[in-house]
Amino acid sequence: MKQIIDFILTLYEKILGRLKETRLRHTWSFIKDKLKKLPVPLRWQFYTITLILVIGIFSGISNYLNKQPNKQPIVPPPAKKEMQVPLKQEEKNLLARLVAAEAQNEPYVGQVAVVAVVLNRLESPAFPNTIPEIVFEPWAFESVANGFIWQVPIKSSYYTAVQDALSGWDPSNGALYFFNPEKATSAWIWTRPQITKIGNHIFTY
Repeated sequence: MKQIIDFILTLYEKILGRLKETRLRHTWSFIKDKLKKLPVPLRWQFYTITLILVIGIFSGISNYLNKQPNKQPIVPPPAKKEMQVPLKQEEKNLLARLVAAEAQNEPYVGQVAVVAVVLNRLESPAFPNTIPEIVFEPWAFESVANGFIWQVPIKSSYYTAVQDALSGWDPSNGALYFFNPEKATSAWIWTRPQITKIGNHIFTY
């Protein structure tokens, strides 16, 4: 029986040796030392160690699976309202460039939401009635004001985000503005009613 226990201990220590979490190894050493000092029969020590081994293995498998990225593509919900007037290619290029400049490090849903904000402004009487006029409205977008919009590279996924927004997907839920709370310098933007937060951006009316 003692040989079996020593074999299990050796096997488990080899498994733990491959783990990066030193805290887990220290915990096991602590448990093992305590078990050896317990005045219980060898059989019960064997049962206890085996139970810990089984729990540890299943726990490790569960943690590994939970940490795996979800590789399934993001599927937008059914369009509520598709744009009636198709945009020109130049306007789509401009929107894709805006996504690159304003949301290149944001999740895909956040990139679609940035485009949706422009489209929501297009339908609002408080804003200009063309895509270029909305994008180039003075101080409407920081990346336009500082010229970054012309420096950032464009990826094909940005055009996909544009098309999803044009198809009626609006993750912003009707927002007219968005801002990064870590970078915002305008006190006015904090007065806008907030709708949702996606990635680093807060979307507001």
